[in-house]
Amino acid sequence: MSGPAGIGHIVHPTAPTSHPALPVEPLLEVRGLSVSYGRIRAVEGVDLAVEPGRIVSLVGSNGAGKSTTLMAISGILPLAAGTVRFAGEDITRLAPEARVGRGIAHVPERRRVFAGMSVRENLVLGGYSRGDRAEIERDIDTLTALFPILGKRLGQAAGTLSGGEQQMLAIARGLMSRPSLLIMDEPTMGLAPQVIDLILDTVLEIRARGTTVLLVEQNAVEAMRLSDHVYVMRLGRIVHQDSGSNIDPDRVKAFYMGAEA
Repeated sequence: MSGPAGIGHIVHPTAPTSHPALPVEPLLEVRGLSVSYGRIRAVEGVDLAVEPGRIVSLVGSNGAGKSTTLMAISGILPLAAGTVRFAGEDITRLAPEARVGRGIAHVPERRRVFAGMSVRENLVLGGYSRGDRAEIERDIDTLTALFPILGKRLGQAAGTLSGGEQQMLAIARGLMSRPSLLIMDEPTMGLAPQVIDLILDTVLEIRARGTTVLLVEQNAVEAMRLSDHVYVMRLGRIVHQDSGSNIDPDRVKAFYMGAEA
C-alpha cells in the first residue's frame, strides 16, 4: 500500500539512531495494574510496556483478564491499584476522553459501531476531539483508500454492514483521532478467514504508517507472528513474556492449559 496523506503521517521514533544500544522510552508503561469487579479481583498486579512503533500483543484464554486490562488502560474501567503512564505522563486519573486527546484510541471488542449512523458519521465522530474539519475530510479519504469498501458505503447505516465491514469501520473510526497508540481488542473475532487475513495485514500497515499497536487477539499464533513483544495472561496476571520472534508457542499453549504456573 502506498504512503498515507493524513493518518500516520507523523512517524514515531523507531529508526536506529547513532546510539542504538540506548534503551527506548516506553510510549505506554503500566505498573501494578489491578482491577476489581465488586469483590472479585479480575486483574492483579499487571506490569507491561509498549515501545513506540511496535506491535505488542496480550494473549491468553477466555477470562484471563485481557479485555479488562485494555479497558483500564484506556480509562473505561477504574483501577483498584497501579499506574498508567503514556508518553512520559501519568494518566492514571484521566478520563477516557482526555486519554483520547493525549493520543490513545481504543477499538473495542465486538466492534460496537453506531448502528443507526452512517459510515461517514461514524468516521466523523471518531475525530470528535479535533477541530480541523478539512483535515478530518482528508483523513476520511485516506482511510477509505485503506478500506475501499467503506468508501462505497459512506452513506449507508453502519448497522447494515457485514461483520468484516463493521470491523474495518471500527478500526478506521479509531484512527480518525490520529492516535499515537491504537488499542485493538479481538479485531478478528467472528470473521471469515479471508477477512481475518485482511484485518491482520491492516495491523501491520497501521504500524508501518507510524502508529503503535497494543493488541488482544484470540488467535495466539497469529498474534505471536505479528508482534514485536508478547505478554501471556492467565487468571488476571502476566505469567510469561518474550519477544515475538523468541516466544515458544508450545510454552504459551501450556499456559493456556494451565500446565505452567
